[in-house]
Amino acid sequence: FSFLQERLRYVLGLLLLLHSTDSFYVPGVAPINFHRNDPVEIKAVKLTSSRTQLPYEYYSLPFCQPSKITYKAENLGEVLRGDRIVNTPFQVSMNVEKKCEVLCNLPNKPVTLTVEQSKLIAERIREDYYVHLIADNLPVATRLEFYSNREEEEKKKEKDVQFEHGYRLGFMDGNKFYLHNHLSFILYYHREDVEESQEHTYRVVRFEVIPQSIKLEDLKADEKSMCTLPEATGSAPQEIDPTKENQLLFTYSVHWEESDIKWASRWDTYLTMSDVQIHWFSIINSVVVVFFLSGILSMIIIRTLRKDIANYNKEDDIEDTMEESGWKLVHGDVFRPPQYPMILSSLLGSGIQLFCMILIVIFVAMLGMLSPSSRGALMTTACFLFMFMGVFGGFFAGRLYRTLKGHRWKKGAFCTATLYPGVVFGICFVLNCFIWGKHSSGAVPFPTMVALLCMWFGISLPLVYLGYYFGFRKQPYDNPVRTNQIPRQIPEQRWYMNKFVGILMAGILPFGAMFIELFFIFSAIWENQFYYLFGFLFLVFIILVVSCSQISIVMVYFQLCAEDYCWWWRTFLVSGGSAFYVLIYAVFYFVNKLDIVEFIPSLLYFGYTALMVLSFWLLTGTIGFYAAYMFVRKIYAAVKID
Repeated sequence: FSFLQERLRYVLGLLLLLHSTDSFYVPGVAPINFHRNDPVEIKAVKLTSSRTQLPYEYYSLPFCQPSKITYKAENLGEVLRGDRIVNTPFQVSMNVEKKCEVLCNLPNKPVTLTVEQSKLIAERIREDYYVHLIADNLPVATRLEFYSNREEEEKKKEKDVQFEHGYRLGFMDGNKFYLHNHLSFILYYHREDVEESQEHTYRVVRFEVIPQSIKLEDLKADEKSMCTLPEATGSAPQEIDPTKENQLLFTYSVHWEESDIKWASRWDTYLTMSDVQIHWFSIINSVVVVFFLSGILSMIIIRTLRKDIANYNKEDDIEDTMEESGWKLVHGDVFRPPQYPMILSSLLGSGIQLFCMILIVIFVAMLGMLSPSSRGALMTTACFLFMFMGVFGGFFAGRLYRTLKGHRWKKGAFCTATLYPGVVFGICFVLNCFIWGKHSSGAVPFPTMVALLCMWFGISLPLVYLGYYFGFRKQPYDNPVRTNQIPRQIPEQRWYMNKFVGILMAGILPFGAMFIELFFIFSAIWENQFYYLFGFLFLVFIILVVSCSQISIVMVYFQLCAEDYCWWWRTFLVSGGSAFYVLIYAVFYFVNKLDIVEFIPSLLYFGYTALMVLSFWLLTGTIGFYAAYMFVRKIYAAVKID
């Protein structure tokens, strides 16, 4: 009892610690306090476009450069995302206004773009590229205002405000290209409470930009690099003609505003871009549907099973007057090892590895440890966790391989450590070659690739071997019935017992439970949105596990009732049926939501989608397989067999 009290006190302490966020900061993202006139560094991250899916680094275009370019040291996740964080020549000081300032070159010597540079800028504008800058680790956003209700526009002048990440590089009007060469930065600060004698400290809480295109002739600049902006109505935009050299000035202005937003809530602006209500509806809908179906399935299965077991056990008492039928009939073959046991156990080992990795990542992210402010942390954590979870993958694969009468454990361990990661690495390497060809910052640099290979062979492989060794040495799973020497003949099956029909039927329920969340995940990956609703995702993951397990149990029950005992591979394939629907949804998303027309972006989309579908199939297949295996062992342990 005292032990329970101790545990409760510990859990309450943890909850209190998580609740008091004012004093609890995630490591590495503590606030920075500025005094008036302190420099606030503006850095560039990358250029992105949802039309090409190819990020480029900031200085791939002829923007103004500082005297010394320094790149920030990046973590693995940032490198894989294509971030190349670099300093810029913008001079911004805390709470100091700037009306208009020329960025580089003297005012009487405008920047001259060569024909090649003009062509490149025009191409990037046509491809709808956005520029991403950060100030004090906050990404820049462009404010979009629109009226929510047109009829009541006159009565209430309330506008809906939404933000889009970054700012557009330029715009097109007909066949002409215009570059945003003037940036009006609006930075919001929160004044911190200090004692009277101390100097005020400020924290940056929002970073907005209004990009403008202003013709060279309309920007009146003096010798001190100051400039005067023209009246909004009378100015012409700065055209970029891709057939000749262009002259222009890059200018910027800085405006500071005080804000009530606290530093801890400064990311809320960026994260309230999608409607949270949709999530609640989808979650409640999924929970109701899944638990309703779960209830029905469980009732049917449990009632039918009880009846079956009672009948089988009763038959034994009255002597075998009736001929046996149904699943008891195949008791002598149900645990007969399948074909290719090594490959099956290897795939299931990778599935366990993925399951542990995804569960921990979502859980940690749900606690707020992997917020979007710690850039690239999610991907870095996922990579390292996958490597370290090799122990569990190896252990489960080794134990199953031993149960399936396998003997070559070293070969099995090697297969587990290299089969799925090898496919992933192969596809990523091929796609990376195409990205390299496009000179995109999304290409993984060669040293990073070598580092990933070293992690794979230096961390993951030994850990898988270690887990496999202990799993193989452990007692195999205890099967409740003996396997006959001679396999029995499988009767001819009905059309609906076909493997592909099973995949189609089994995939609907798990996919239906998660497809709305899938939309938000796809938007985060392909449209440069932030994904942060990990609480929802954790709930969806639980629903997915429950629904996969139930569907798998039902399918294996029907299969055994039809006297087909080859269930090992089939259960693994059928349980992963929702991956097929994910693939169909990905094609639908590509056609309807994305504006991708070129070959390489399409190749990237379908290459990465194939990896997602493969991983999802392994994950759901593994969940279903272990649920079905436990179920089969339970039901055969419950009947009396001579």
